[in-house]
Amino acid sequence: MNVIRSFFRLKRFLAEHKRYYLLGIGALILTNTAQLVIPKMMGNLTNLIASGEVTRGDLVRFVVYFISLSVIIAFFRYFWRINIMGTARKMEYTLRNMLFEHLQSLSPEFFNYHKTGDLMAHATNDIHAVRMALGPGIVSSVDALFLTSVILFMMARTISLQLTIVALLPLPVMLGVSFGFGRVIHRRFRRVQEAFSSLTERAQENFAGIRVIKGFARENSEEERFREVNEFNVAKNMDLVRVHALFHPLVGYLGALSFIIVLGYGGILVLDGAITIGDFVAFNSYLGMLTWPVMAIGWVMNMIQRGKASMDRLNDIFNQRSDIDDPGEKGALPELKGKIEFRDLTFTYPTSSQPVLKGINAEIAPGQIVGILGRTGSGKTTLLNLLLRLYNVKPGTLKLDGVDIDQVSVGVLRDSIGYVPQDSFLFSATIKENIDFASTGSDMGRITEYAKIAQVFDNIVEFPKQFDTVVGERGVTLSGGQKQRIAIARALIKEPQILIMDDSLSAVDTETEEAILQNLRRIFPGKTVIIVSHRISTLQAADQILVLEEGQISQRGTHDELVQVDGLYKEMYQKQLLEEQIESVS
Repeated sequence: MNVIRSFFRLKRFLAEHKRYYLLGIGALILTNTAQLVIPKMMGNLTNLIASGEVTRGDLVRFVVYFISLSVIIAFFRYFWRINIMGTARKMEYTLRNMLFEHLQSLSPEFFNYHKTGDLMAHATNDIHAVRMALGPGIVSSVDALFLTSVILFMMARTISLQLTIVALLPLPVMLGVSFGFGRVIHRRFRRVQEAFSSLTERAQENFAGIRVIKGFARENSEEERFREVNEFNVAKNMDLVRVHALFHPLVGYLGALSFIIVLGYGGILVLDGAITIGDFVAFNSYLGMLTWPVMAIGWVMNMIQRGKASMDRLNDIFNQRSDIDDPGEKGALPELKGKIEFRDLTFTYPTSSQPVLKGINAEIAPGQIVGILGRTGSGKTTLLNLLLRLYNVKPGTLKLDGVDIDQVSVGVLRDSIGYVPQDSFLFSATIKENIDFASTGSDMGRITEYAKIAQVFDNIVEFPKQFDTVVGERGVTLSGGQKQRIAIARALIKEPQILIMDDSLSAVDTETEEAILQNLRRIFPGKTVIIVSHRISTLQAADQILVLEEGQISQRGTHDELVQVDGLYKEMYQKQLLEEQIESVS
């Protein structure tokens, strides 16, 4: 029952594809049935030869029978492989899609505490183990059940019941060994999967941070760290290998005991005339065929336990639910106009006991340009994450167009917002594909237009392949400023009602920054723009500026108003003014 419960999530797939499994199992049974005829034919041919009455015609007839059976076996073997193994491959495809789709639905908090390598192991090794359980595992199960029962019937009914009973004396021990080893294999395989997750995570982290590693000359140190996790992975695999190394020879030894018993006792029966030499040959052939299905019991236990362990790990992921409750089509707003209200907003991260934001009160009218300034750790990015609804807030503390944010469809919300994050993440695709990541269906003319608005067009046309240039993983082939401006173009091409820029001009010079801001004012009339920056020059033209200190709004007003009063804004303005003067003199 525990096994059935583990695979219950695949109930729908199995129901939709059961006819393929049934056809495959039927073909497998026919294949096995045809194989079972061969030992009896061999026995009859042996008796005929022993009697000295065999003719050339008899030999030709037996050869034709054997060839015909071989063709039948080959045909049905192909048929069951296509249906059972092919359906298992479809299951692997379906399960991997299910996992990826589910991961996409989870909130960012989940990814903060689940390593990328572990998730990759789920999508590769674990799903592979499930496929093996529902492919070769089913084949082995049918072989173990059908072949064992029919072979025992043929041996006992058509040859000798006594010889069959004697030959099966080691069978209970073989079954006990198979079940016992199955439990051990389950535990050790789960540990192998966990070790593989750690190995994948360490490799992925190193490849992603290779420039940092080389910049600090830490190659040797990282090689040692990787060696440690690799050794741990090998150790866990060797624990599993030792079980296999003991299991298969032990089962083989017990199978060999059956042959020894049959050779001794069966030989006596032949000498006593209780069975013919042909029956003895057929019995040994059946006993040889019986070795596989009995061993298949162990294989089944092995693959099912591996599949169960992996499916349990996958179910742990599937049982995770997003913290964000999306009203979907029942959302209160079909579109956003851009009004934002913060009403005594206090927010604490789920894993923290101290609030990051405390008593935030602010109102942003549609079409306003709002600047947010604050030191590192003051809560600026957190405030923006709440606007994107990456985390939940208390009812009544954050409203969009007069409606609680949790009553707005997540799809409507995020479609209406253009977001340029601090980390200008680009995908390993062409520049054109990165700019039109939102799939607006824009032609090259429109993509070019927004590249010009973001002041990155001149850089792009210098590349040999221009907009068809592949930027590399995370945009590694581009400079920081180029990545930021492509990310800005990606947000602008959506023509969102609300544009959020989280310190996304830090890597561009002041002249380019001013050109981008002028373009925003020109093409974004009536749109709400929120700009987070450490540069006063970026915020000077804002309709209102919010100054955050330790999670609270300490100042608010326009640039002209804020430079007249003592506070963080005036302090940072004077400091940056002095830096500009020093730079101009130097």
